[in-house]
Amino acid sequence: MKKILVTGSSGLVGSEAVEFFCKKKFHVIGIDNNYRKKLFGISGDTRLNCLKLKKKFKNFTHINKDIRKYNDLKNIFKKNKFYAIIHAAAQPSHDWAASKPFVDFSINAVGTLNLLELTRQFNSKSIFVYVSTNKVYGDTPNKIRLIEKKLRWEANAGNKYFRGINELMSIDNTLHSLFGVSKCSADLMVQEYAKNFKIKTGIFRAGCITGPNHAGAKLHGFLNYLVKSVIQNKKYTIFGYKGKQVRDNIHSYDLINCFWEFIKKPTPGEVFNIGGGRSNSCSIIEAIKLIEKKTGKKLNYSLSGQNRTGDHIWYITDNSKFQKKYNRWKIKYSLDSIIDQIISSFK
Repeated sequence: MKKILVTGSSGLVGSEAVEFFCKKKFHVIGIDNNYRKKLFGISGDTRLNCLKLKKKFKNFTHINKDIRKYNDLKNIFKKNKFYAIIHAAAQPSHDWAASKPFVDFSINAVGTLNLLELTRQFNSKSIFVYVSTNKVYGDTPNKIRLIEKKLRWEANAGNKYFRGINELMSIDNTLHSLFGVSKCSADLMVQEYAKNFKIKTGIFRAGCITGPNHAGAKLHGFLNYLVKSVIQNKKYTIFGYKGKQVRDNIHSYDLINCFWEFIKKPTPGEVFNIGGGRSNSCSIIEAIKLIEKKTGKKLNYSLSGQNRTGDHIWYITDNSKFQKKYNRWKIKYSLDSIIDQIISSFK
């Protein structure tokens, strides 16, 4: 039985990866220390995901370790040969990074370097998948000329980015959040380990990843937390841009399926933008209206004129580079079905 290593195995992307590869008869080893609970409190607790996976799959092994601790990871890499490594563990919040920059950088950048170096030393034939983020582009997407519509900001149909943002957008000369910088540092390091050491790495700059397994919190997990706020009658604050800021949303299953296509035929060191695309895009106001319609409940929300540092006004992913190389991959879950699943998860 071939082995897959998944970091952040109790989180949204990690737990989806565990389930996906366990069903494909891999032995999956997951590393997760539930640090999300420390980041976001009880709402970020991922222990339930871990317990479900351990109960459901006999070919899943959970290891409670911190990716910042090199020697702890070294023992895992020395004892196992991995067919692939999916690195999904991260500190994911702009706001949290600004308050604890050393912790943020140590998790996102140093933790990634630990994994890369151990892969080079003990698992150099492994395929290394890194879950990056569109925040590596900083606020450059905000320079795209946009039209203000009733419910969303939108690019003109003639704009070169109308179908989405591709990998040619620069990551330089832009305002990054500290989170964006730590993820960008790791992103570049993953690229360099392919170029310098021939490690078969793939970098996936994701849009909004979502799904029913997300432990949505105020500072991270937009769509899940929005549904939770409607259902549980929580007060919700929209930060900046009149609530018309646009995001594309990709179900965690579709993202893992994308990783699987790459793992079967890796193209080392490649960077891919990956997301829900135009058809799975919505503004916060549009998402609120859709959730309210589906639940029959009204959200108690307020608008703040202050946007978050480095936050995007409009971001839709152009998936064409990945789809051209891996034409079997298609998005399975629509925005409508994603919201239905998240609503059902709260029942």
